[in-house]
Amino acid sequence: MSTGFTVGTRGSALATTQTGWAADALAALSGLEARTVLVKTEGDVITGSLATLGGTGVFAAALRQHLLDAGCDLAVHSLKDLPTIQPEGLVLAAIPAREDVRDALCARDGLSLADLPQGAKIGTGSPRRAAQLLNHRPDLRIVDIRGNVPTRLGRVKGVGQTLDDGSVGRAVQGDLDAVILAAAGLHRLDMARHITEYLDPAIMLPAPGQGALAVEVRSTGSGQPALDAALAEFDDAPTRMQVGAERALLNALEAGCAAPIGALARFEGTELVLDAVACKPDGSQVMRQSARAQVADEAAALFLGRSLARTMIENGAAAVAGLA
Repeated sequence: MSTGFTVGTRGSALATTQTGWAADALAALSGLEARTVLVKTEGDVITGSLATLGGTGVFAAALRQHLLDAGCDLAVHSLKDLPTIQPEGLVLAAIPAREDVRDALCARDGLSLADLPQGAKIGTGSPRRAAQLLNHRPDLRIVDIRGNVPTRLGRVKGVGQTLDDGSVGRAVQGDLDAVILAAAGLHRLDMARHITEYLDPAIMLPAPGQGALAVEVRSTGSGQPALDAALAEFDDAPTRMQVGAERALLNALEAGCAAPIGALARFEGTELVLDAVACKPDGSQVMRQSARAQVADEAAALFLGRSLARTMIENGAAAVAGLA
């Protein structure tokens, strides 16, 4: 009888940190030993912008195939990286309590977004972030970037010299005034000291599912009752409902991970409030809409997301965001 389980992960520092955290939690809950398995994904080896690669789903495909092929028992993903349609044979067995949902500005000289000079160069690989930045500050110059978190931070003037990750040496140093990253990833990597401003969702709504992790298993289960019970305990119902509403909206808009769509759900008592934004990629037009409903289960949360998407479509969101 097995006394352990294997967890598939990408090889980046953020992926291995997130996977290690989830694996340790599940090991403690189940009493089983956890072992991680590194899987190289298409997104790790192909160059080019995330938008041209088809969005961040490229990071999940190889990991999911490894799981389907029984190369590991579980896979840990950043939920915002997952396409909204679940592949046959796999289920999201646990979505633990969410980290900080906000986007974070990491700027030179401790500057805030308001303090950045006219024409400042901001690095991001996200059309959603770029569009909302340009809507708020049309003077900014957006630079498309890729790479792991230390590599991106190394592009900011003065920041590269303070990093001790060897991967930074491969980046062009100090050519940007700031980069935008997910606060959750910076927290998990213990790199929050580089954040100069947490961006208010009123200025920048996060990606659907941002800040949440997802633990995926084969739909037949892990084959280990103790691990299945641990997954059920690890799952956080409020987080699952919040991200469910956000991802249902994204799915109903027929928008991928790289589309200029933001969404954020939060509970106010027993009501779930969902805010969403659809943007023109150049930031010249933004549609923000909200909806709320009494939500007691995941099905009701999904219905709220789909309902708000229908309203946005009726109001022209597809044309605004270039989805039509």
